[in-house]
Amino acid sequence: MSQLDGVKEELVYLRLWLGIVVVAEISLVGWFVSAAETATPRLFRLAVVGIMSLALGIFLLHRQIGKRMEEIRSL
Repeated sequence: MSQLDGVKEELVYLRLWLGIVVVAEISLVGWFVSAAETATPRLFRLAVVGIMSLALGIFLLHRQIGKRMEEIRSL
């Protein structure tokens, strides 16, 4: 396998995980909005931490994808 093919496969894999994390983020935000009035304070805090963690994960994955795209351009 050439280096270009390896980087392309890694990019596909990162994009798959980005999609999974985005769907999880959307689902958690949707639950948070619908259950904001009935959630216990502890569950409320956990949801906020989860939303922030997933948002950080999306940001980091996005940066990794950008780096791999730059690497493909340079090959």
